[in-house]
Amino acid sequence: MLSQEASTRSLQRLFRHTRVVDLDTLYRTLKTRSRMTVFRRLKDVDYCSSYSHAGRYYTLADVPRFDEHGLWLYHGIGFSEAGTLKNTVVHLVEMADAGRTHPELQQMVHVRVHNTLLSLVREARIDRQPIERMYLYVTAESDRAAEQLSARRELLSAAKKEPIPLPSSTIIEVLIEAIRVGQVTVGPTEVARRLTARGLTVTEQQVEQVFVRYGLGVEKKTAE
Repeated sequence: MLSQEASTRSLQRLFRHTRVVDLDTLYRTLKTRSRMTVFRRLKDVDYCSSYSHAGRYYTLADVPRFDEHGLWLYHGIGFSEAGTLKNTVVHLVEMADAGRTHPELQQMVHVRVHNTLLSLVREARIDRQPIERMYLYVTAESDRAAEQLSARRELLSAAKKEPIPLPSSTIIEVLIEAIRVGQVTVGPTEVARRLTARGLTVTEQQVEQVFVRYGLGVEKKTAE
């Protein structure tokens, strides 16, 4: 096992060459099989662990370049200023003026959040409110939650009156859904209904825009 000083130098060298590492790499670098020793040495150099992959990846605290949501994705491995996945989801929900839906959160963190959301609601760390055949996740603080719910209703109402451009990820979902139900006649109304039921914020008018843009027409039927 390396001394504390030697361990610090070895870790700094390691992270200069490999920005993110797993526990086995740390064992080899520090020449130990003691998990306790590894984390004691990591604490000396100020580290953070991933919220994805069950927290199995590590990096130095000054390595991540967090985005405006406090997230950093490195080769599919997620790190967050909030720390764990649970803390990250709570942070993303609380900072959103109009709350967050399940698909929005999953798209942001790039991991499954279904069980995490259920657990957080049960622990009363966040709340959820039904809105247009989906759940909106809001803060546990009632006054702020009411503001988030109201803001989301305004967004949905405005989108119905004047469709706004959809992000590319939602456009892809529209096209996939149109293909998925392609064995029957299907139009924007049905596609919008299905996507809304899955928690995506999308209106019939927005789906129509996608249909027109990609030449799907008002209706689509797969030849028998």
